[in-house]
Amino acid sequence: MGRPLRVAMLAPLAWRVPPRHYGPWERVVSLLTEELVRIGVDVTLFATADSLTSATLSATAAGGYEETPGLDVKVEEALHLSNVFGRAAEFDVIHNHADFLPLSYASLVSTPTVTTIHGFSGPSILPVYRRFDGRTSYVSISDADRHPDLHYAATIYHGLDLSELRFDPDGGEALVFFGRMHPDKGAADAIRIARAAGRPLLLAGIIQDAGYFEREVQPHLGPEVQYLGSVGPAERQRLLGGARALLHPIHFDEPFGLSMAEAMACGTPVIAYRRGSVPEVVGTDGGYIVDEGDEAAAVQAVHAAQGFERRAARARVERLFTVERMARAYLEVYRALLPGA
Repeated sequence: MGRPLRVAMLAPLAWRVPPRHYGPWERVVSLLTEELVRIGVDVTLFATADSLTSATLSATAAGGYEETPGLDVKVEEALHLSNVFGRAAEFDVIHNHADFLPLSYASLVSTPTVTTIHGFSGPSILPVYRRFDGRTSYVSISDADRHPDLHYAATIYHGLDLSELRFDPDGGEALVFFGRMHPDKGAADAIRIARAAGRPLLLAGIIQDAGYFEREVQPHLGPEVQYLGSVGPAERQRLLGGARALLHPIHFDEPFGLSMAEAMACGTPVIAYRRGSVPEVVGTDGGYIVDEGDEAAAVQAVHAAQGFERRAARARVERLFTVERMARAYLEVYRALLPGA
């Protein structure tokens, strides 16, 4: 092909690309888009109008529905999807990051579609993925998140821009929890672990379940347990790099877990429950994996983290979770779909 590859990058509409604070799918879309543009791919990003990108931006929604009160989500999504698929003939590949709804459009156009499955919100959406299996190429973000009923073109781990996450050889004394305030993420477990280990804890993340936050988190806040809200990229670097460890005591099968990779990029070990992708992401050199609910073992890991080899965690990220590696892997998937491949 004499001209650059033309890719339509379809982002979700919940948050701006890149997100101001929370928005993991949008963050991955931004990282991938910017790296593809850097290496010469002609990318059109379909996202909110307030998005920031070096690609060509095409937008129907002024802002994300999580940030713009009063938007009709169904209307905005209908306009968003009709925009990209109405222009399908302009592109060599459409890359869908917007969950299952775009699958119903993908079979109506001749342009091949790649769908990154960022996780399954529940079994109720699986019939859609089954119905369009083979009509779009699925990419999983970890082997653990593959569903046995589906066929996949590849597993591609999320990649980070390591210039945004500097290595800190020393860390600090506090523990950090990064995640939604929701029972799945285990903020209450993190509080108990930190207290038992005698360490201060900094909690960061959006409040997704207000009742859980009010019952399980708010009563424990004080000098030793602080809630910082949802923090942006600059603050993320400071918090993760300056931590003794990241507590990640999840109670669901995490599809990937960007915060784990981000912590390791800073040299900070992860202490996590053995669920979902945790063994793939953390491995044996990125921290400590304990059985779900084994808070005593997690406390022991906190003490062990004092002597953790922080450079090993950084090296793991440099090997597996860079934006360069992610972009190259997606390019292979795109090229395999082109005529004559």
